[in-house]
Amino acid sequence: MAATELYTKYARVWIPDPEEVWKSAELLKDYKEGDKVIQLRLEEGKDLEYCLDPKTKELPPLRNPDILVGENDLTALSYLHEPAVLHNLKVRFIDSKLIYTYCGIVLVAINPYEQLPIYGEDIINAYSGQNMGDMDPHIFAVAEEAYKQMARDERNQSIIVSGESGAGKTVSAKYAMRYFATVSGSASEANVEEKVLASNPIMESIGNAKTTRNDNSSRFGKYIEIGFDKRYRIIGANMRTYLLEKSRVVFQAEEERNYHIFYQLCASAALPEFKTLRLGNANYFHYTKQGGSPVIDGIDDAKEMEHTRQACTLLGINDSYQMGIFRILAGLLHLGNVGFTSRDADSCTIPPKHEPLTIFCDLMGVEYQEMSHWLCHRKLATASETYIKPISKLQAINARDALAKHIYAKLFNWIVDHVNKALHSTVKQHSFIGVLDIYGFETFEINSFEQFCINYANEKLQQQFNMHVFKLEQEEYMKEQIPWTLIDFYDNQPCINLIEAKLGILDLLDEECKMPKGSDDSWAQKLYNTHLNKCALFEKPRMSNKAFIIQHFADKVEYQCEGFLEKNKDTVYEEQIKVLKSSKKFKMLSELFQDEEKALSPTSATPSGRTLLSRTAVKPAKARPGQASKEHKKTVGHQFRNSLHLLMETLNATTPHYVRCIKPNDFKFPFTFDEKRAVQQLRACGVLETIRISAAGFPSRWTYQEFFSRYRVLMKQKDVLSDRKQTCKNLLEKLILDKDKYQFGKTKIFFRAGQVAYLEKIRADKLRVACIRIQKTIRGWLMRKKYLRMRKAAITIQRYVRGYQARCYAKFLRRTRAAIILQKFQRMYVVRKRYRLMRATTIVLQSLLRGYIARNKYQRMLREHKAIIIQKHMRGWLARVHYRRSLKAIVYLQCCCRRMMAKRELKKLKIEARSVERYKKLNIGMENKIMQLQRKVDEQHKDYKSLLEKLTSLETTYNTETEKLRSDVERFRMSEEEAKNATNRVHVLQEEIAKLRKELHQTQSEKKTIEEWADKYKQETEQLLSELKEQNSLLKKEKEELNCRIQDQAKEMTETMEKKLVEETKQLELDLNDERLRYQNLLNEFSRLEERYDDLRDEVNLMVSIPKPGHKRTDSTHSSNESEYTFSSEITETEDLPLRMEQEPSEKKAPLDMSLFLKLQKRVTELEQEKQSLQDELDRKEEQALRTKTREEEERPPMRGAELEYESLKRQELESENKKLKNELNELQKALLEKSSPEVTAPGAPAYRVLLDQLTSVSEELEVRKEEVLILRSQLVSQKEAIQPKNTMTDSTILLEDVQKMKDKGEIAQAYIGLKETNRLLESQLQSQKKSHDNELEALRGEIQSLKEENNRQQQLLAQNLQLPPEARIEASLQHEITRLTNENLDLMEQLEKQDKTVRKLKKQLKVFAKKIGELEVGQMENISPGQIIDEPIRPVNIPRKEKDFQGMLEYKKDDEPKLVKNLILDLKPRGVAVNLIPGLPAYILFMCVRHADYLNDDQKVRSLLTSTINGIKKVLKKRGDDVETVSFWLSNTCRFLHCLKQYSGEEGFMKHNTPRQNEHCLTNFDLAEYRQVLSDLAIQIYQQLVRVLENILQPMIVSGMLEHETIQGVSGVKPPGLRKRTSSIADEGTYTLDSIIRQLNTFHSVMCQHGMDPELIKQVVKQTFYITGAVTLNNLLLRKDMCSWSKGMQIRYNVSQLEEWLRDKNLMNSGAKETLEPLIQAAQLLQVKKKTDEDAEAICSMCNALTTAQIVKVLNLYTPVNEFEERVSISFIRTIQMRLRDRKDSPQLLMDAKHIFPVTFPFNPSSLALETIQIPTSLGLAFISRV
Repeated sequence: MAATELYTKYARVWIPDPEEVWKSAELLKDYKEGDKVIQLRLEEGKDLEYCLDPKTKELPPLRNPDILVGENDLTALSYLHEPAVLHNLKVRFIDSKLIYTYCGIVLVAINPYEQLPIYGEDIINAYSGQNMGDMDPHIFAVAEEAYKQMARDERNQSIIVSGESGAGKTVSAKYAMRYFATVSGSASEANVEEKVLASNPIMESIGNAKTTRNDNSSRFGKYIEIGFDKRYRIIGANMRTYLLEKSRVVFQAEEERNYHIFYQLCASAALPEFKTLRLGNANYFHYTKQGGSPVIDGIDDAKEMEHTRQACTLLGINDSYQMGIFRILAGLLHLGNVGFTSRDADSCTIPPKHEPLTIFCDLMGVEYQEMSHWLCHRKLATASETYIKPISKLQAINARDALAKHIYAKLFNWIVDHVNKALHSTVKQHSFIGVLDIYGFETFEINSFEQFCINYANEKLQQQFNMHVFKLEQEEYMKEQIPWTLIDFYDNQPCINLIEAKLGILDLLDEECKMPKGSDDSWAQKLYNTHLNKCALFEKPRMSNKAFIIQHFADKVEYQCEGFLEKNKDTVYEEQIKVLKSSKKFKMLSELFQDEEKALSPTSATPSGRTLLSRTAVKPAKARPGQASKEHKKTVGHQFRNSLHLLMETLNATTPHYVRCIKPNDFKFPFTFDEKRAVQQLRACGVLETIRISAAGFPSRWTYQEFFSRYRVLMKQKDVLSDRKQTCKNLLEKLILDKDKYQFGKTKIFFRAGQVAYLEKIRADKLRVACIRIQKTIRGWLMRKKYLRMRKAAITIQRYVRGYQARCYAKFLRRTRAAIILQKFQRMYVVRKRYRLMRATTIVLQSLLRGYIARNKYQRMLREHKAIIIQKHMRGWLARVHYRRSLKAIVYLQCCCRRMMAKRELKKLKIEARSVERYKKLNIGMENKIMQLQRKVDEQHKDYKSLLEKLTSLETTYNTETEKLRSDVERFRMSEEEAKNATNRVHVLQEEIAKLRKELHQTQSEKKTIEEWADKYKQETEQLLSELKEQNSLLKKEKEELNCRIQDQAKEMTETMEKKLVEETKQLELDLNDERLRYQNLLNEFSRLEERYDDLRDEVNLMVSIPKPGHKRTDSTHSSNESEYTFSSEITETEDLPLRMEQEPSEKKAPLDMSLFLKLQKRVTELEQEKQSLQDELDRKEEQALRTKTREEEERPPMRGAELEYESLKRQELESENKKLKNELNELQKALLEKSSPEVTAPGAPAYRVLLDQLTSVSEELEVRKEEVLILRSQLVSQKEAIQPKNTMTDSTILLEDVQKMKDKGEIAQAYIGLKETNRLLESQLQSQKKSHDNELEALRGEIQSLKEENNRQQQLLAQNLQLPPEARIEASLQHEITRLTNENLDLMEQLEKQDKTVRKLKKQLKVFAKKIGELEVGQMENISPGQIIDEPIRPVNIPRKEKDFQGMLEYKKDDEPKLVKNLILDLKPRGVAVNLIPGLPAYILFMCVRHADYLNDDQKVRSLLTSTINGIKKVLKKRGDDVETVSFWLSNTCRFLHCLKQYSGEEGFMKHNTPRQNEHCLTNFDLAEYRQVLSDLAIQIYQQLVRVLENILQPMIVSGMLEHETIQGVSGVKPPGLRKRTSSIADEGTYTLDSIIRQLNTFHSVMCQHGMDPELIKQVVKQTFYITGAVTLNNLLLRKDMCSWSKGMQIRYNVSQLEEWLRDKNLMNSGAKETLEPLIQAAQLLQVKKKTDEDAEAICSMCNALTTAQIVKVLNLYTPVNEFEERVSISFIRTIQMRLRDRKDSPQLLMDAKHIFPVTFPFNPSSLALETIQIPTSLGLAFISRV
């Protein structure tokens, strides 16, 4: 298709713009051939006429479809040109916050000027092992590609990082080195990767400075070679430096700084060690204050100084050398402050005792006079003589600055040399990866010699880059076998020739430097004469004769000639150097200038392999004969050219990888994109040249399968063939008629630029037509369905309406007929009613009238009669009324008088009642007083009454007497005096009455006052009560409010407490899980260190010992974990040797020594506890021996004769049968050995099987016969016992009765005497044993006491050692502890062995004596004749053939223990055991062996068996640790063994589910709780190993099966790929699918179930596996932009649903595995939900609670539409999400930790299997074990 055909209406193009560089516009009409103007409309709506160039007729570049915008690889764009590249970078940088983009083989990195969380170790792990195209662009992807190609192709690699100052070159190189250090690790324990990374702060401090463009600008180039060994682990590094900017030491522009190290020194001047340097503020020194910007925002120079010193220490630069470096740097600062005074125009002086120069000389250790003299003079040499000439002030300042630059350059090179020495490795380097951090193309307003060298280096690098890109294109075309056409690309060889060829710019510059009177002007004229008008790339400025212009590959650059010669010479006076070299006080200064002539050679390499680039030519005073003058005259330009050639040779010998750093703006604003600056850098760094080279050929490349999947919609069914390649060819021939626009390769289709966009347009049109057709059909179907529904509804409505109308009409007819009938009857009724009413009315009127007349007549007669009666009664009534009124008035007057008197009386009564009773009620407090008053009143009343009575009596007597006197006046005249006295008494009484009345009045007045006070008090009380009631009501209200509040608070508190309880419970669970995780991680780390220790020990053994033929190395059987719980570990010479061998290298590594030292200290405490336990054990044994002795002496337990005889019979039979079996076995073996044919005697031969069968049958028959004999004899003995009397109680009575029954008394006496002698002999032997035992106990106590003293002495020695220096302390303490522990272990083992021997000896003697006693008793019983037995009926004896009663124990010999471990653990094949035998059989067998050892009370056997078992499991896991079945099998058996130890431990908590028989099988002698802990730790390690194995198997499947494979075919569309091909999502033969994952999960589950693993443990394994699956899938989703689409979300949700279905099938939904997939489910939902409105944002925030904010924002940023019908997520929506989630407190980490392992628990799971029923199969080869 022609390109002009794409310029149709609505097509979008790019047009140039002076501000935005390129603007987007839309065509308003189709373009036709010959049009000179194109009608366009800009995005802001403005119409524009774009005029085409009349010469070139070049159309504006077309814009890519929106679906291609934001691609990871720029070469995936259909239109490859500058505006498309710029727009794509801007969209990714601004909208998606993505700083990395591929451009073919180049990684474009844009500096974000912001810290991004994309460089953590989790990101490194995510990129490790991935293909470069499978993940989003990243510096780690480039580093991984380099690392992978180095390992795959066996070829050295280079990463070339270039860009402007401030673009982020140094940071990119630093991250690349960090990636290598993290992924590869170091081959030794010297932490080489840390040293490689530590070189960065040192080089940054001495080689980086602040510029106007960058706060940390590298002012030198460097090439770091990171060396790797054959296993591709870092072994060392080497650094080369290029063109240090020495002029910065003496001069800085405005707003710039000197090198960081100077400001770090000034910031640390207050430190004590820096006092001698006499430093101060940076503004004090001339060399640090010129820029006027001594401080960088956010940077603490003092802290940076600490980091620099730490890095120096790590790289082996000791404190003395560091202080030497700081002295030189401080001296340079003081040298810059040296001032000169002019004496005349040609001479100058330094003031005497000039302080800066004095400090400089003191620091450098040189003479003040010499230095001050040669700073102001120079030595000139002629052919005949030498003389000294003073120099001017300006020349002196220049000489001072030249000396400072020269010293700094020497110091810089010295530091680089020492860094290289520290990074140098003694191991042979197998390969390397070089990281080149070099300056990019530079152009300023004034460009000088430095810019010339930089741009020259970039010309060389650009040439190498172009050739590499061209070569890759050529290789791709040749690989695909398509016609190769020469691509015209820019070759900058003419520009390089202009600079470096003969009579080039550098050559002429060196020639001019050799001229005695050479100058910049003369050199410029030579340039004009040589190159002007002869070379198209060389120009002369119009307005200058001291400048020249070179046309570089990036741009034209004008260079000012001033200063070129001086900078190229880099002259310094030799006399000044001699003064410095003569320093004797400062040796390091003289080291800087040693072998200067040799160092001046640019081609000679330093011992570290670094080629020196920038050297200073020392100007000699006189040429000496024999001096290497040629080497001495090497200029800076010549040296730089040579070093650049060496660099290019190195790069050409490696596979390069390119990183181009772009600076987005000059103001360091975060995520701000300046199009002008970006285009300049893209042109300068070669990115656009890569695009141009790609666009010149076939930039778009598709595999046939991807093309078919993408453009299947353009084919018809008949066009689809089985051959995909032919199908694609047929389609393209129809679509694109011009065959030059595409080519068919072997595996790919190659398209010219724009063809993919054309195909995408056709595809989009086809899809659009299909969408329109689908919409048309759907809309027609919907409308038809709506019409049919409406028609049906209308017919239904019509039917119902018509029926309703008919019913209404019928109803109307019925109503009309009814109405007529009603009218008829109604009218008749009305007329009849009216007639009846009129008739009734007439009759009523007549009757009323007649009645009215009669009534009137009657009323008149009645009124007359009544009037008479009324008159009569009225008159009577009036008389009665008058009477009643008079009577009533009289009565009323009486009542009023009486009422008034009653009221008065009532009032008095009320007053009296109120005064007493009310007062009592109201004022209880005054009751007593009132009562007193009342009593007083009552008493007065009583007195008053008595007086009245007396008075009345006196009056009566007086009256009587007066009457008598009157009557008898004459008779009583004689008694006149008495009468007078009586009268006097009356007066006295009257006076007393008067007094009483007065008192009564007083009491009444007091009573009134009291009543008034009571009333007042009552009022006050009532007021107080009212107030109290009000307060009470208020208080009640407050109380109710408080109660409500308290209830609310109680509810809130209960709720909060419940919440807190739930939260605390959750927190405790989390803490418990964290603690478990931490403990299990420590176990994992411990097992890793243990394995590494074993490997190192084996390597040392291999290095030390000479390998012998047939020798096989065995792994260590002891570990530090076992030493914590095993007290009988033996240290032999073979185990001590590697320990001693490990001591020597460990002396150099302090951290490892300290850990070993702490372990030994822990071991010391353990051994002390061991000693204490041994002492306690000895005391217990002593007490047991004493108790047994006393018990035996005092009372011997009665033993029945039948049991003794049965035991003796059993022993004899067993011994005889054993002898017979041994003899028969020996005979059979001899018979087998005598056979001559090896085939017959070979195991498995027929004869051999027959003999074995016979042997087993004979042994079984013997076993049966033996049991029958024993049963028979026991029954005989019991019958003999039954004959004896039933009341026999003791042995003495039995013997007496036997004596009576026996006839031969001599035999009885002899038997009795023999028994007595035997008892005496036993007692004497026991006594002797007791004495010897007591002696041994005393000896042991003495030894323990001496051991305690020795322990105290060792502890004192340890305390003394702690005061020594660290190295001596560690060495001494280790030596002492090892020797002491060895001696103690040996002594304790000897004591235990002696005790065991003694115990075994005593046991044997007791057995012998018991046997003798049994024989004597049997002999006595056999001597009884049959006649002596009482005649009682004897039952017939039956001899049953019964099964053996097994005890669930297995017996083996101590010597067979290695064979047991070998057959049962090391050589066991899990597959056969799992299929054919019961689950956990090895665990049951081992536990039954432990039970037997416990039954024998043999602690050494128990300890040895358990230790060997643990070590055997570790060995087999180390040997076959990558096999899932092996790891699962031993995890299951270890857990079963652990459960058995718990179930049969005898602890009540573990015995709840046991049967009575199982409780009888519990351990009786030993508590194995410590070994249970060891086994638990071992199970944790095996579980973690199983998880790692499962992860390694699943890891390659997860991304392919969960993300890339299309489980639902046709949902996901394949977007156009770029040069960095991603893994295809089409399922090929080698591609993993979801079915592969499910099949693998089924395999895991079936294996674990076959091995009998606990269900809870299976759930934990499945949960961990699902977590790994979800984490890896989500992490890849977050790092892959092409996977973040709606269709991919649907695929993920379907895949997750399949995994959930698998969980349901396996009944594992409650395992917690589904919850681990929640983040992945929410991420898939996030891809599918709407992302437009605020409601959508709220829904997303509530839905995605398992995702972090960073993950949500990352998914939204990465969301990419696959088709044009999808919409991108707007930036405003993402900001809305961020605002809503800003308060959420979650981890800032982007990726999930895929290596996280949940803490595992082992719930107790008892077994219902009876131990006595377990059969040992012969296939295990355990014939040496017998069941007990």
